[in-house]
Amino acid sequence: MGILNVTPDSFYDGGLYRSDVAILSQVEKMLSEGATFVDVGAYSSRPRAEYVSEDEELKRIVPIVSLILNNFPEIYLSVDTFRSQVAKQCIEAGSALINDISAGILDPDMLPTIADLQVPYIMMHMRGTPQTMHQNTDYDDLVKDILFYFSERLAAAKSVGIIDLIIDPGFGFAKTIEQNFELLHHLELFKIIDYPLMVGLSRKSMIYKTLESNAQEALNGTTVLHTIALQKRASILRVHDVRQAVECIKLVEALGN
Repeated sequence: MGILNVTPDSFYDGGLYRSDVAILSQVEKMLSEGATFVDVGAYSSRPRAEYVSEDEELKRIVPIVSLILNNFPEIYLSVDTFRSQVAKQCIEAGSALINDISAGILDPDMLPTIADLQVPYIMMHMRGTPQTMHQNTDYDDLVKDILFYFSERLAAAKSVGIIDLIIDPGFGFAKTIEQNFELLHHLELFKIIDYPLMVGLSRKSMIYKTLESNAQEALNGTTVLHTIALQKRASILRVHDVRQAVECIKLVEALGN
C-alpha cells in the first residue's frame, strides 16, 4: 500500500504533493513500482498534528480522489480518514476502501456508514486523538490490551454488518519507541484474530530515533523492520517507498519457498 499524503504537515512527505502534476506523477510512480493499493490522506495523524475541520478535509481530499480516479480508473484507492462523511463522499467518488486510524471510535457514525457502503475497512489501534495520543501510553500488558481492543472493535463492526476487515496494530500511535519494538517482537500473535494484518512502519520515529538519524535517512531501517514484519506474518505493508517494499516482499517470499 503506497502512501500519498496531501497534507502540508505529514512527518515525512508533508507538502510534497500539492499540485495535480505532483500528485499524478507520484501515483503513477507507485503503481509502476508495484503498489496494490494507494492510500490517500488529507489529515495528518502524526503526533501533535494540527486539528483539521471536516469541511477542510473534504475540500482537500474529494477533488484529489476524483483527479486520481479520472486518470487511473483501475486503481484500488484507499482513503485515510476517521470521519464518516469523508468516507462516504470519497467512496461515492469511486474510492475502494477506508483506512480509519480510530477503528470507528472518533466518529460513532463510521461503522454504520461502512456497513451501508459495504467496502473493505481497515481498523487501527490508537488511544485518544493525534493531538493527545502521546499522553496515552500506559498499558497493563501492551499486546494483550491491543488484542482485547481489536476483539471489541471487530465485534462492533461485525454487529452492524461489516464483512471485509483488516487490522493495523498502529505502530507509533499511543506507543513509546520501546512499546513499538515490543509490539513488533510479538506481531505474530495478532494472526490469532484471523484477519489480514497491515503494518505501517515506514520511516517512523522508532526507526530514526533508534538510529539517531531522521525520517529522510530511515529507508534502510524501514526495510529491515519490513522484513521482520513479513516474517511475523504481516499481510500488507503501508509504505512511502514502494519499489523497495516490493523487493522486500519478493525476497521474503523466496525465502519461504
